[in-house]
Amino acid sequence: MNIDIENITAVYYYIAVFSTLVFVIKTLIFSFTGGDAEVFADFNTEFETETSFGFLSIQSILAFFMGFGWVGLAGLKQWHLSLVLTAVASVAFGLVLMFLTAYLMFLIKKLNHRVVKNYAACIGTSAKTYTAFAPKGEGQIEITVNGKLTVEKAINESEEEIEAFSQVKVTDYKDNIFKIEKI
Repeated sequence: MNIDIENITAVYYYIAVFSTLVFVIKTLIFSFTGGDAEVFADFNTEFETETSFGFLSIQSILAFFMGFGWVGLAGLKQWHLSLVLTAVASVAFGLVLMFLTAYLMFLIKKLNHRVVKNYAACIGTSAKTYTAFAPKGEGQIEITVNGKLTVEKAINESEEEIEAFSQVKVTDYKDNIFKIEKI
């Protein structure tokens, strides 16, 4: 059986170039959008993608084909390996890139940490008014939540006016609004 090396070389080349282009485009999109995307198809179904990547994600499969194609091309053209040895080296390197990509994406996903603010822990603490409050009126306060100074909505529970930049006491937190009273 006579195998044409040039045809096999062309297959490795096209696999390498195509998968590399798609890999780079997908990586750029991930970098600029954070991996969040919604797809609306003609059949009115909505899909959401997550930034998490598994071993068999599109990104890791693209990495496999990218490594497979470039090592296959190098094995035939540069290293002058046999077809079998080139195929083994291509698959092995493709799997290494696949595992590496999946691992790196796992590490990137661990960086996505959301801080949950514990507003209930602020009850009984003092804060400073950011705006003036009319009796039973709304405004904003400066308060430390989870060790970070933040400006939050608040309601004056008392019948007296509270001036801006006055010290107040937080009495309650309901419906995403702090209840305050003058100290």
